[in-house]
Amino acid sequence: MMTVNILTLGCSKNLVDSEHLLAQFRAAGYRVMHNEYEIPARIVIINTCGFILDAKEESVDTILAYIEEKKRGNLEKLFVMGCLSERYKDELQSEMKEVDGFFGVWDMPRILEAAGSKLDHLLLTDREITTPSHYAYLKISEGCNRTCSFCAIPGIRGKQQSLSVESLMSEAEKLAAKGVKELILIAQDLTDYGTDLYRKRALPLLLRELLGIRELEWIRLHYAYPTGFPGEVIELMATSEKICNYMDIPIQHISDNVLADMGRGHNRKKLESLLGSFREKIPDVALRTTVMTGFPGETEENFMELMKFLADFRFERLGVFPYSHEEDTPAFRNLEDSVPDKVKSERARLVMEQQQEISLELNQARIGRLFKVLIDREEGGYYVGRTQYDSPEVDNEVLIPADQLLIPGKFYQVRISGAGEFDLQGMVEKS
Repeated sequence: MMTVNILTLGCSKNLVDSEHLLAQFRAAGYRVMHNEYEIPARIVIINTCGFILDAKEESVDTILAYIEEKKRGNLEKLFVMGCLSERYKDELQSEMKEVDGFFGVWDMPRILEAAGSKLDHLLLTDREITTPSHYAYLKISEGCNRTCSFCAIPGIRGKQQSLSVESLMSEAEKLAAKGVKELILIAQDLTDYGTDLYRKRALPLLLRELLGIRELEWIRLHYAYPTGFPGEVIELMATSEKICNYMDIPIQHISDNVLADMGRGHNRKKLESLLGSFREKIPDVALRTTVMTGFPGETEENFMELMKFLADFRFERLGVFPYSHEEDTPAFRNLEDSVPDKVKSERARLVMEQQQEISLELNQARIGRLFKVLIDREEGGYYVGRTQYDSPEVDNEVLIPADQLLIPGKFYQVRISGAGEFDLQGMVEKS
């Protein structure tokens, strides 16, 4: 039996692409593996990320490592796909001749053909789940129509292409039938979902359909753009027990002149209005955001404005990235990378240092309260779970002593007994 090992780097959108590809290979009779770094396979496919410098370096290092494995005779074919391959295909082909093929983000049929198989159109909504079986990501669109000056994604993945509600429902129903309890909606921009297909923002329509899948208990929303966010989604979140009171909505900055140079399409006033709507209509909502430090022209005054806003607003979850001056972006063409790397990194450190204090205070306020917790795994003498306010891998976890039998993928009522900066401790409430 031919063995295929797919290595997925980068974001959860890449992971979904790999899962679709794995399902095609398995249906064709291949033995499939995912992220199995130790076991040799006859075919290895590396699904790369090419978004920022660190991700590009990780992708290149992984390719080079498997070129060496191929030279040692541990694999027959090596293919590279994904964002790095889409963005730098010509350069990679000229420098890495040992790779048997480079494929972009839309090339699944060609990858299958190169590996000796072919695309089965009847399986386009099938997935080989690589996450724990009780949660999965649902990619609802590809590409992006936004014009953020720092972002290379539109140039890599193209304009937004929404998947139809019908195809997404088929995929979601298949995932639910496999035991998925938590469905995490992802896209480069959830906000604009459907504008290309239905000439309107159709995220509310999709959510109402997904709510009808009985087996799903949690629906979580990731990566929503602030400009034009549909207010109906906030109403649905406030009234539906299935939609988690959680929103991932990257703001990037708060200073008006930085937002304008970023090409974000909104100012501080509009951003505060949207965020205020979430807090007003869903008082216990957990808002996750991402900010960027060291964007070209960011002054100390701009940075301090950002710090004060973050201190005052107190996001429940926050990530921060130093700006990366990426070629083929408007910022690269039109703006000087004026903030020294050391300053970018120091500002990012200060943001996270402040957020740690905020997170600790918010977590400590949960001590003594009872929460519905989904158990993800057992590890190091604890069961590790999450509340509806936490997404897997990036947010808080709830640690429960493994002195009783709990089942991963099941929900339990847990009373919080302790709190750290990014973790909670708790005990299962006896019924």
